[in-house]
Amino acid sequence: MANKRRKKRKIFSPIYLTLVLIILYLPILMVVIYSFNSGRTIAAWQGFTTNWYTRLFNNALMADALKNSLILAGLSAGFAGVIGTLGAIGLANGHLKGGSFIESLATLPMMIPELVLGMAYLAVFTAVGVKLGMAALVLTHTTFCVPYVFINVKSRLVGMDPAIEEAARDLGASPLRVLRDITIPLIMPAVISGMMLAVAMSIDDVVISFFVTSAETTTLPLKVYTGLRSGGTPEINALSTLMLAAIFVIVGLSQLLRARSDKKLYASKQ
Repeated sequence: MANKRRKKRKIFSPIYLTLVLIILYLPILMVVIYSFNSGRTIAAWQGFTTNWYTRLFNNALMADALKNSLILAGLSAGFAGVIGTLGAIGLANGHLKGGSFIESLATLPMMIPELVLGMAYLAVFTAVGVKLGMAALVLTHTTFCVPYVFINVKSRLVGMDPAIEEAARDLGASPLRVLRDITIPLIMPAVISGMMLAVAMSIDDVVISFFVTSAETTTLPLKVYTGLRSGGTPEINALSTLMLAAIFVIVGLSQLLRARSDKKLYASKQ
């Protein structure tokens, strides 16, 4: 009986995994395929072409939106990297009462619906008189990007051997030097990994950006959204394909850095 159950599981598991992958990635694959369609609709395949990519690269409005998104993602990830790293170090070394509550509070923006966050940011900025635009976008994106850095760095700090820092202090190193020469280098892969995830999340955001942007500051996801609402063209499919490729590369590099960091951390404990 046990052997029969194992055989059934061996047969069922690949089928189940294949179905899940098809459901998840078939829509994405269709976007990529139809970005090379010579027709203007996805109703039928009318031939292969790369003209939509050529038109995309020659579109000045898209280029301006891309520049805004890259500036926004870079600034947000940079600020989130500093805030998330300092918060994780302070929480790990501070031994505060209610540390688990503070950690949950720090990761709360990841769990709140984006629609609620967008309306909340809009209400706050309106109340205090902050002008909507790039500054408001940077503030909001930094807020929801901080948890990605915080979680990565916190998990790295938990996995570190405390004896390394204790040995440095025993040899006369000040807390600041321990932080600069030992802690920061050891957690840097996690910091970079978290910042890369923050870049991916910033580039991908539509809902929150919609509430706090201005007519003069259009990001790439908002440009895609407005293009789809007005009917859209395969040019949008081409742009979506490039965005998907960029995000896959960013997430892949993030996971690679994290894996290498895990190996180094494991080696340091041996």
